[in-house]
Amino acid sequence: MFTAEEEQRFGRAYDMLLRSYVESRHRRKVEKVAKAFRFARAAHQGFRRNDGSPYILHAIAVAMICSSELGLGSTSIVCALLHDIVEHSDTTIEDVRANFGEHIASIVEGITKLSGGIFGHAAETQALKLRDMMMSMSTDVRVILVKMADRMHNIRTISTQRPERRRRVARESLYVYAPLAERLGLFGMKTEFEDLAFKCENPEAYESIQRKLELGESDRRQRVEAFVEPLRRDLDAMGLTYEVKARVKSFYSIWKKMQKKQIPFEEIYDVYAVRVIYENDDDSLEEAIARRIADVLAARYRLHPDRTRDWLRTPKDNGYRALHLTLCDAFGRWTEVQIRSRKMDDIAELGYAAHWKYKDGVQTDTERLDHLVNSVKEILANPEPNAVDFLDTLRFNIFAQQIYVFTPAGDLVGLPAGATVLDMAYAIHSYLGNHCAAGKIGRQLVERSYRLDSGDLVEIIHVESVSPDETWLLECITARARNIIKSKI
Repeated sequence: MFTAEEEQRFGRAYDMLLRSYVESRHRRKVEKVAKAFRFARAAHQGFRRNDGSPYILHAIAVAMICSSELGLGSTSIVCALLHDIVEHSDTTIEDVRANFGEHIASIVEGITKLSGGIFGHAAETQALKLRDMMMSMSTDVRVILVKMADRMHNIRTISTQRPERRRRVARESLYVYAPLAERLGLFGMKTEFEDLAFKCENPEAYESIQRKLELGESDRRQRVEAFVEPLRRDLDAMGLTYEVKARVKSFYSIWKKMQKKQIPFEEIYDVYAVRVIYENDDDSLEEAIARRIADVLAARYRLHPDRTRDWLRTPKDNGYRALHLTLCDAFGRWTEVQIRSRKMDDIAELGYAAHWKYKDGVQTDTERLDHLVNSVKEILANPEPNAVDFLDTLRFNIFAQQIYVFTPAGDLVGLPAGATVLDMAYAIHSYLGNHCAAGKIGRQLVERSYRLDSGDLVEIIHVESVSPDETWLLECITARARNIIKSKI
């Protein structure tokens, strides 16, 4: 039974959830959410988490993340309230189906299949778990979104978990959920997964970076203000409504750079970045305003020639759009400036889920999500018979960092890190892939197996008499390329 104090506690939590949902732009289905809360409350009666708190509080917290942080609607909120109901109560999936219908039941069942963790098992078991996750994504992406909200609450409350579960939750968050969040465009969630997992796995390094950031806070604030003050004057003169933020690089990103470059904290020059977010009601002017801001900045500060990233005309696969410049500040140090409209900023933080806020952008966001879902389906269409190979396929295609290369026509092609000329050819068109003889980067002729880097301008050389054979499988890493080659040999 719940105590009177506990009843009040989760009553307040539920009221906050309901307020978040009612204030959203979704259609109002309050009774549907209320029914799920009553059902979950009754099912979780007597069940508690490791810290002794009523289990229903976890369900409400996950639903709150879906509503307030991911911007999802009633279906996702209901599924979040019910997500642990089969595993942590006497309720069956048939009970869920009878009370909420087939659609809700299928999503809850998909979430239930992903319970129990991925790491800490043999490679075969890991492969099966990850395959379940990918199949769930290809069926209804809300399975993954609710599961990610569940994992986010788990890692936020990780101190209440047993030591062995803490380690597993941290590893899975870092190596599975953070990359998946990035691919879905959920950058805020990605960063939080990484930092909380890093804090759990390497507390000494985390605390060392935290101390050094705190010691340099006063100096950093002065530098930021000296950089931003003239920028504000310029933006005011343009007549813009805007917000300027100074963003400290995530602890995990700082640590990764220290490890990769083998340098101390003091030599990391881009510890912070400045973000300019401008208001704009006319999508047709969005890009032009960003470029005007960039021109003003470039006129005032020295621009780094090799560190401009233009994601406006050719967004990343996950929908991210912004203009990144690196400028030399008054202290002679390089500062990254990210220029975004409010809409770009929302999409950068919420990814796919942001389309609920911008109804006119539903189709664009859906197309970008479909691109990811299609790549998942390609992996599942011809899975590797060996579990380790299957894990490698996922690592290369879903969880890998992305690179972006250009065609001679100026089109941007997104590929996983480590992709080759042959992967690019198949990404453009199967015909081009099937007859790919070589590539040309600048004036240099390169082999099909040449590994590409972000920013490469690549021309695919195709010859009609060339066709795939078994050796081609060694020259590519993407599931699309490998599946088409296998169908031809």
